[in-house]
Amino acid sequence: MGGVNFTDLKLTIKAAQLDTATGKMLDAVAINYGQFLQTTVDFLIVAFAIFMMIKALNSLKKKEAAEPSAPPVPTKQELLLTEIRDALRMKK
Repeated sequence: MGGVNFTDLKLTIKAAQLDTATGKMLDAVAINYGQFLQTTVDFLIVAFAIFMMIKALNSLKKKEAAEPSAPPVPTKQELLLTEIRDALRMKK
């Protein structure tokens, strides 16, 4: 997406602070919504690309099915049966 990265987006509810009792730094309380947003955008891009590819393949299949096929060549047995049928019609 042109270098756009949403993974660092977050909503800070409470900033990081120093715990006076232990002397350790407490992590900030935040809602990290950037990763979700980035994953959703990536999914939509991939889904759209796959949709367009399947749509193109389906249109190619429709064109292929619409083309008239040549009539099948009759077998020797069918030709013989046709000759017999025609001969019987001629006798009547």
